[in-house]
Formats: sequence, structure tokens, C-alpha cells
Amino acid sequence: MKFKHILLGVALLFTSSSLKSQEIYNPQALYDAPGGVFDISFVREMNLVFEDPNYHSVLVNSFFNAPSYRIPATLNFEGESYDSVGVRYKGNSTFCLPTDQGNRKVPYNIEMNHFIQGQKLENLKKIKLANAWMDPTFAKEITASHIYKKYLPSPEVNLLKLNVQGNYLGIYVNTESIDKQFLQKHFGEKDGVFFKCDPVQVFCGENTGNGNPDLKWLGADSASYYNSYDLKSDRGWGALMELIEKINFDFDNLGEVLNIDRTLWAFAVNSSILNLDTYNGYYVHNYYLYQTEDGLFQMIPWDFDNAFAGAILGWEFFEPEVVHNYDTYGNQYFPNERPLLQKLLNDPLRKKQYNAHLRTILTETLLDTATIRGGINELHNLAYSAVQSDFNKAFSMQQFSSNVEEDLWTGWGFGGILSMVDARNNYLSNLSTMVLPVPNISNMSLNNGVLTVDVELASQVDVMATTSNHNSKFEAFEMFDDGTNGDLIANDNTYTAFLPYVVSGDAVKFYIRAQNSSNMSLLPERAEYEFFIYDPNASIADNNFSTVVNVYPNPASSMLNVSSKETQKLHCELYSMMGEKVLEKDYWGANASLNIATLRSGAYILKVNGQSFKVLKK
Repeated sequence: MKFKHILLGVALLFTSSSLKSQEIYNPQALYDAPGGVFDISFVREMNLVFEDPNYHSVLVNSFFNAPSYRIPATLNFEGESYDSVGVRYKGNSTFCLPTDQGNRKVPYNIEMNHFIQGQKLENLKKIKLANAWMDPTFAKEITASHIYKKYLPSPEVNLLKLNVQGNYLGIYVNTESIDKQFLQKHFGEKDGVFFKCDPVQVFCGENTGNGNPDLKWLGADSASYYNSYDLKSDRGWGALMELIEKINFDFDNLGEVLNIDRTLWAFAVNSSILNLDTYNGYYVHNYYLYQTEDGLFQMIPWDFDNAFAGAILGWEFFEPEVVHNYDTYGNQYFPNERPLLQKLLNDPLRKKQYNAHLRTILTETLLDTATIRGGINELHNLAYSAVQSDFNKAFSMQQFSSNVEEDLWTGWGFGGILSMVDARNNYLSNLSTMVLPVPNISNMSLNNGVLTVDVELASQVDVMATTSNHNSKFEAFEMFDDGTNGDLIANDNTYTAFLPYVVSGDAVKFYIRAQNSSNMSLLPERAEYEFFIYDPNASIADNNFSTVVNVYPNPASSMLNVSSKETQKLHCELYSMMGEKVLEKDYWGANASLNIATLRSGAYILKVNGQSFKVLKK
């Protein structure tokens, strides 16, 4: 605490004028712009032609005996032809089940540059096509992806029609590969330690081993971990073992090697949407670990087709009510069965942080069932004819529609998307943390280096700050309501602190954390994935218009119009100059009108599909 006081005092000496530039960090800008390969407003078409007419037998045999073996094919997409792409089959149960039935609609892994160096499909080196064999709706992976993307780096997903040897094989889920391109996109780097956390065993065929990526300590021999974790980088077993050792024996220092907040977000989304094919679900797999240059492992989610109480469990073991009420804190597991989850949620601070994330997902996403249903309806309208003509799909058109709203039983249980969301809303809303008092944060301001915020029902308020280029390692600096350290009036629920690190001259990244004995609140609510930035060396240029997007009139008094020449969807977000999001809405088409009549006069930042504009409200 003494260190905190000294640093804040120094900041005061060097901060005499208003802060020049501050905005909120928007990680959504990292995702592909409309019109890209993963644009959900299109069902694109891909054609594969193999030189070997016996391609299917070759690929099935190599799936079991030489999993990395690829054979060449010509790929056609959007009028472009790509020669000698490398193709192999992928998957586990989604490969084995159709193969056992003699159905050729199996998942594909296509490497654009396997035989021809540097070849890409619209900047992508790898295409992964899932067959949605366990999803009657063809919408679970896409709907889940939209939710994951709000809270942590996640793969993009859309639908695609696949033709092989000139014949329509069926509609596929086109899922972004978690590879070096993904790492560069989200972390600005790609050469760190990288693991796919999936066990070696296969759903069918002869297993060569048995693994479980549950992050238990298996001893000091790295060979003990080979069956559970798939190393994707040139090195890394020592770093992974250090992480596992700290999880199990040195929890107090876990933050030195793990991005804990990102892990808590992953666990919170997994639990909220009942993606039980994950670390804190029923089967432990479907996640990646990547160690960024700051030394922290990042948890990256993967494979969402069993979200919304998907089929992989079957309900011969579970009644739907039991699945819908799957315990979000892991009390159903044996001691040390899931050590990372159990250690984090046994820590009072981390449990409050996790609960805050659950609350955010519930209130801004799950409770908005109209938006979830509307997105699925748009997707189904777009894909209906392609699904109808897919004679290799595993389900009927009636099930394609009905499983959106209700559970389906065919000998296995397939959770309905909206029935699960409704049941999960009820479960989460009745957790004790949701009914106990929650701190309320409002009216944040930053003037002359003094950070002020109104907070009710809190016993501790901190500004969490960092200057890390990796947007990590936030430290807590106490804010005061005692009439000292910049606070003007004691006990008025207005907390004050001097913004840390201003003296460094670097960009300061920060958010507000408020706690009481039972709960925690964050501002912005998606922190640490989102946060405020004060950069003394940056400013947003006035009227930063492009030839693609036009914003008018500016200044505006009641309606602010946006038009675009090159997109069929506009994602508009409006922020105060302090980074508070005051409006967010999607518009289908090339034009949008934002009602700003009720907003206060002043300057705002408008972001349209990730591009920033400074606008004025009269």
C-alpha cells in the first residue's frame, strides 16, 4: 500500500493539464471486416477436385495411420482457382460417426500452401470445414462464436457449400483455424509456445494411448504429457510443465505464467452457454494454450458444435433438467479433478471476478433472447435451400427447425438452443451472487490526471492499470473516498485517484474494479478484454472519413447518418470521449441512422466496422 501512495503522489506532480487523448480499446476491430471469408451474410461455395479418384479411401486410411498426410486437390472459390492444395480429413466423433455409416460427409482440413509455398485463399493459409454432424440446426457453432468473440479471442465461423469431384457433398461450418495467422491477428505475434489441448485417443479405430489435458501434475518427465497435449511450436514442454506446476503447487504465483482473467472469461462463457465439451464441462479438451511474449499463457476456446447442451453427452446419463443446471462452480467434480478451475474458484477474489463475468454474459447476451433468435432466423433463411438439398446431413428439415427452440431426443439428446438459453437464464439468475448486492459504478471522469468515479455499495475501489504492450499484468491502485489523495469530500461515494503511470509518458491502460463482501463490478464490464486507454502521444483526427464510409451531418443534433459503398452490414458503436459505450447496433444494408437526440452535447467517437470517426453532438 505504501508503494501505491508514493506512485500516485508522483503522478500528481507531473500532471497539470487535461489529458489529451483517451478511448476504449475495442478488440472487435481485430475480427474480419464484412465481405471477408467469414462473413455470415453469405453462404459461399467451394469446389474440390482430387486427381486421385480413390481419394476417399486414401484419406480415410491416412486418418488412422498417418494423420498429417495430405493429398493434392484443385480448389475453386469465388471464381478463383488454387492448384495443389493439401487436403486431409479431420475431426474425431464427427469423422467416425459418418464414416461408420458409409457417409462421405466428413470434416476437411485444407492447407493452401502445403505443396505451393505462399499460396493463400484471401490471406488464409488453412481452411477447416466441420460437418455439423452433431448439430441439427447448423447454427450452434456460429451462435456460440458470436458470444465467445465478445469476451476473448475466438475463431470466426460461417456456413459454406462444399462440392467434391463435381458433386454437392453438403453444407459445412467454415471455422477459422487456430494457427499462427490467428495468433498474429489477436496477439500481434506468433512465435511463442503453442499447444492444442486435445488427448491422443480417437473416437473410433485402435487407440495408441490415452490422455487427458486436465492440467494435473504428472511428474517431471515431459513424456508423461505427450498423450494429453499436442505441441504446435518448436519448443514448449518446459513452459507447459512450469504452468502445470504452478497451478498445482504454487497458486499464489500463477499470475506470473497465466493470463488469469482471460481464463476466467473462457470458463464463464463455457458455463453460461453449456458448452460442456470443454475444460470446465464434461469432457476435458477443445482449448489451446499460447504463451505470449509477456510470459503469460492465453486460453483460446475451440470447437463449439456442442454448445447449448450439445449431443456429445447423450442423455442416457443425464436428464435435461440436470444438464441445464450443470454446476457452474465445478462442485460436481472430484477433488483435484479440474485443478485449474477448482483452484481459481476457491480463491475469493477470483471467484468474485468470475461471477462478475457470469453476470455480464447473462445481462448483455443471454437475456436478450430476441437477438439470439433473430440471428438464428437470419442464418436459417439464408441457408435453407442449401440445407434442404444436403442429402448427406444427419437430420431432417423438421429437426433443423425444431431444435432451435426445443430439445431433441433420437437416442442421444440434442439440446435446443433457445430451450437451453431459457433454462440457463433461470439457473444463472438464481445463483446467490446474482441476488446479493452488487457495486454500481457510474460517472467516471478524468481531468488533469485526476480519475474520479461514483461507486455505490462498495467497500473497496481500485483502478487497475498497466502500460504493457500485451494488454496484460494490470495492477491494483486504490481509489479513495476519505477526503485525501485527491478526494474532495469524504464518504460521498465519489472515489478518486491519480491515474497511475502518467509520469512514464507511455499509454496507460486501465479499468475500474469495485468490490464488496459478496460481489465485484467492472467498468468497462468486459474488462480486461476491453479497457480504457489514455495515450498522451495520440489523438483521433477530426473527420477521419474514408472513401468507403461517410458520416453526416457532423455536428448533428438528433440523427447521425452513416452510409457505406462497400458493405452490406454496418456495425456501429458510439463512445464518449471517456470510452463509455453509449450506443451499439447492427444495421443490415449500406445505410444507418443513429438516434442521438437524448445524448449530452459534446464530442464522441463513432466506430463503424472498426473504423473510428470523431463526431460532435450539438
